[in-house]
Amino acid sequence: MTRHPHGRRGILAVLALLLTATALALGPTATGAVPEPAWWEPAARPSPDSAIGVTGEPFRGTDAQGRVRGFVDAHNHIMSNEAFGGRLICGKPFSEQGVADALKDCPEHYPDGSLAVFDFITKGGDGRHDPDGWPTFADWPAHDSLTHQQNYYAWIERAWRGGQRVLVNDLVTNGVICSVYFFKDRGCDEMTSIRLQARKTYEMQAYVDRMHGGPGRGWFRIVTDSAQAREVIRQGKLAVVLGVETSEPFGCKQVLDVAQCDRGDIDRGLDELHALGVRSMFLCHKFDNALCGVRFDSGALGTAINVGQFLSTGTFWQTGKCTGPQQDNPIGSAAAPGAEAKLPPGVSVPTYAADARCNTRGLTELGEYALRGMMRRGMMLEIDHMSVKAAGRALDVLDAASYPGVLSSHSWMDLDWTERVYRLGGFIAQYMHGAEAFGAEARRTDALRERYGVGYGYGTDMNGVGGWPAPRGADTPNPVRYPFRSADGGSVLDRQTTGLRTWDVNTDGAAHHGLVPDWLEDVRTVAGQDVVDDLFRGAESYLRTWGASERHTAADDLAAGAGATASSSEWWNPFTRYAPGNAVDGDPGTRWASEWSDDQWLRIDLGRVRSVARVTLDWEAAHAAAYRVELSTDGTRWRTAWSTTAGDGGLDTARFAATEARYVRVVGVRRATSWGYSLREVGVHDR
Repeated sequence: MTRHPHGRRGILAVLALLLTATALALGPTATGAVPEPAWWEPAARPSPDSAIGVTGEPFRGTDAQGRVRGFVDAHNHIMSNEAFGGRLICGKPFSEQGVADALKDCPEHYPDGSLAVFDFITKGGDGRHDPDGWPTFADWPAHDSLTHQQNYYAWIERAWRGGQRVLVNDLVTNGVICSVYFFKDRGCDEMTSIRLQARKTYEMQAYVDRMHGGPGRGWFRIVTDSAQAREVIRQGKLAVVLGVETSEPFGCKQVLDVAQCDRGDIDRGLDELHALGVRSMFLCHKFDNALCGVRFDSGALGTAINVGQFLSTGTFWQTGKCTGPQQDNPIGSAAAPGAEAKLPPGVSVPTYAADARCNTRGLTELGEYALRGMMRRGMMLEIDHMSVKAAGRALDVLDAASYPGVLSSHSWMDLDWTERVYRLGGFIAQYMHGAEAFGAEARRTDALRERYGVGYGYGTDMNGVGGWPAPRGADTPNPVRYPFRSADGGSVLDRQTTGLRTWDVNTDGAAHHGLVPDWLEDVRTVAGQDVVDDLFRGAESYLRTWGASERHTAADDLAAGAGATASSSEWWNPFTRYAPGNAVDGDPGTRWASEWSDDQWLRIDLGRVRSVARVTLDWEAAHAAAYRVELSTDGTRWRTAWSTTAGDGGLDTARFAATEARYVRVVGVRRATSWGYSLREVGVHDR
């Protein structure tokens, strides 16, 4: 059969016309184009999934003065389901298999929750609950359900849409809890868990990114410096900061008071954490370790944790009388039979004197080394959970270096430290208490925030086994009225629904992280707009502390190697010299010591006239109760730059207006002990 030479071209022309017509019929037209989703809406949210319950564009940018706006959750645990052996917190913050896989209970909780052992230990009862999560959520998440996921990604998204702009994800675990808990699917090494949680946080970022069209497109942004955080917030997104809260960082536990780590372990650990993106951390948590002593827990929980302290370290907590106004929490004395059964035969939890409220263990030499290592890396120290003895020394070290990087993120420090933290340039957040209690504490410290020009934060401690604000009731005279506007006024929030369950903060309390905006509205209703305004300035204050830590440079020590003379030197030991030069040799292992009488002095010659604004004094046990710092340009005429009659030893910092001086003299007026005055190191600085 012979084909017509033009037949093939004719068929192709017809096909082209048909394809063009089909494309025009199926594709968008100029008048019927499918709009691109708004930048805050995902292009491909999983289906089914949780509703968000928020309408309106999230606010972007800064105010007219260039300050970021928004709330800061300074203490959260997004990935703690991966901690404690992997089966203590049930459910996940995200899953590639979808919401039904993410929000399901631990297998041992089926069919009725009777094996929810940790619930039984922490809140009594028998732990029974309806284990079904998606789609019914009959019993969890709830404000008093301590072992179920509260940080599903869509709930965090709602908090972001409601005004939260910084979230600190503390990577958390505890090897002892892991080892004694009945159910686990992995090992208990704390650093292994920290690495996994960091990786999972980055995977969650990628998960959100894919919904929004690719890398960098999502609202969940892990940041590693304050400038990056500011840029993320300028774009209207959530800046996520990694922290660490664990009991044995770098393997630094202690057994029978013997450290199980050294300086090399600390350096390697800090380098690794910094490379993971960690920018804040606790040096100790719940149990004393090789770095510091802890602030006690109270009640039956305190007894249980003291048992854990023994199992971890071989010793129970040890207490003594406090030397200042600050005190640790009272040690729990209530029985905790489930925990006490773990003790060896014949061993029991000791009793403690009511007037001995302070942990005898403070910041150890290794702990101070770790703190200084954090400072060199621009990291921020969390002082919550530190004993007052440890926190006091840590604040002394920070103060001596004028280092601002100190945080109290969830109401676990002695409140008497508040002004000292603000004076350093640090940041404070309050635990997510009920609206009335939260407002009362916010008002107690309002004048200090006003004086130092700082905002406020909250620490939700979600997934942290802490308990959260209970409902005030449907019949309260001043309920949260839905829908309501976000603090910035740009978004509208209605009740939040996931599956078949809809939550209402009036009747459910703060059941999960998605109800943070509802809780904030409750705070506004109960405590007032001014408290919420302070909280809305929290992100800026947190970033100021972080940025100042990054920019910090150590001031030169003008006294290093300088000439030093003294009124006297202790001489009775022929094998040790206590010469004046020991106080300026840079070695804290040597010291100057005077004779055993009140009126003694140490004089330092800076070599030439310099500007002097700060003197640091590291006292040995034989310290001054009253002393003064004097300055002179010629060594003859002296003037007092600073003095105290309440010296308590340790590391003191004397600050005063910058003054020209060649000579610095420390004059002891009254001794605190029967010995003389003894100084390990004296530093002199121009700022």
